[in-house]
Amino acid sequence: MAHAGLVQTSLIWVAYAVAVALCLIAALITTFTWQTPRERSAVVSIVAIVSLTSLLATVLLLPVDIALISATSSATLGAKKDWATPERIDSILLTLKIVYYSLYSFDALLCLIVIPFAYFWHEEYDEIEVEEEGRTLTSRFWASVKYTLFFVAFVVVLFLLGFFVPAAGDSSQDHWDLDYFKKLIAQNHGEKALTFALGLLLTLGTLLYVVYTGAGLALLPISFIKAAPSISAPQLSETTASQLEQNRERQRQIEMRNAGRQEEMSRKDRRELDALVREEQTLVRRERLAAEAQGEGQSKIYRAWLKICAVFRPIKLIGGILLLLLSVFIWVSMLITGIDKAKNSICKQKCGYILGQIHVFQPINFIFVKAAKAFPVDYILMALLVLFFFSSSISGVASVGIRFLWVRIFQIRKGRTAPQALLIATVMLALIILASNYGIAMMVAPQYSIYGTQTICTNEPAYPGAQPDCRNRTDMIRPCSEALKLRHAKDVCTPSIMSTFLNRITITWPFFGLVDFLGAVCFPGRLPGCVCHSHLPYSQGQSLPD
Repeated sequence: MAHAGLVQTSLIWVAYAVAVALCLIAALITTFTWQTPRERSAVVSIVAIVSLTSLLATVLLLPVDIALISATSSATLGAKKDWATPERIDSILLTLKIVYYSLYSFDALLCLIVIPFAYFWHEEYDEIEVEEEGRTLTSRFWASVKYTLFFVAFVVVLFLLGFFVPAAGDSSQDHWDLDYFKKLIAQNHGEKALTFALGLLLTLGTLLYVVYTGAGLALLPISFIKAAPSISAPQLSETTASQLEQNRERQRQIEMRNAGRQEEMSRKDRRELDALVREEQTLVRRERLAAEAQGEGQSKIYRAWLKICAVFRPIKLIGGILLLLLSVFIWVSMLITGIDKAKNSICKQKCGYILGQIHVFQPINFIFVKAAKAFPVDYILMALLVLFFFSSSISGVASVGIRFLWVRIFQIRKGRTAPQALLIATVMLALIILASNYGIAMMVAPQYSIYGTQTICTNEPAYPGAQPDCRNRTDMIRPCSEALKLRHAKDVCTPSIMSTFLNRITITWPFFGLVDFLGAVCFPGRLPGCVCHSHLPYSQGQSLPD
């Protein structure tokens, strides 16, 4: 049995490794597809690829977390499997915790130090200074380091605050004395400092999550619907070229007809010529858009991507409609969970509205629990859900752009994204991913994200530490939840590392939990507004990227 458990957990990690390899390929394609070929920088490209790969690996760790804790339990018996000894479970949880903290620390390092350095490295490049003044790479490097020191100082202050500031959720220590400092050193305050830092970044990410991911859930499906034109780019290019030729020929005819006349052009000819000039401008613009849609002047990777998109063009409309229905389904589920948390939370705003158990029927959570009967359908669905949120975030950033308040600073456009915009967008996505994990784990599928497919036999075990027996009493098997009052619940139900980490943030720092919950509640409100403001009818001109 121990061998079977080792095989199952190993397969989960192998599947995760394959997914990370695919993430690297996706990061390569994304970076070279969106970046401007003329301003391409090796440093910026490498940093963007590594950052996107790390972000995707972080996102896909949640399904692995749920899969591993679920693998230790038998859903039909409501007890741990024979191989899932406490030592083995502790080993699995320790491995997960190490991977989680490593990835999140690496993401924080990328966002707060590496990406700012790459940004200033690109900004410090001046072709004139290099050619005429002979500026060296060393001077450019130290100039970039000088500006990056501000972010290094910010990281140091962040961790010092997390290390020394007393937890708001525990007021037992309200004075600063020698004994208190001794206790700080004795406790695991490194983990507390990291929790504070990630909690602050999570709260900042919640603001971006509401603005960009909330919009992306509507804009991504609508972009699929709009991207299914009735006429392809090559056909549109040919039609536009023919119309443009006819337009210019008609202009020449009018000009030649009035060339030998001494009086001015008649009002009829003048009106027609003005209309033809305006039409020519429209046709020239449409011709340019058609050329861009075919990838003219772009990299080979971008043109290959366009060809792949052309193959799947007929099913884009259907896919867009299905994704829009999925967005509405997610919206309904999050709204139900928000109402349930606001009404039935065990501690309200004191702990970020943690919910002991679901009191209202939640459709997505129900689907995940039922899909668990056909292994590994539930894990695949969770991975797809996580990727849908990530894709929606990218769509939201690309559509809304990088803004400060209402002022647009950078635009994110395929084949025309500046290196600075690419780096800033990567930082934004990193913060959004933190908030997305909170949204999925605490709002979209709260019960499943905490305990997965684990169930518990409510029959008392024969002795303390033993597993309960419900082989002949299947009616006594219940889904695991935080509200269980059974003494042996901790021996049977193992919460996911992600849910434990998020609950630790919201309990230790209630303000973070309150902001995160309010952001998650406001999040569903973005979907109806974006759908109403998006024009689903499209024309030939709208079907192409502008």
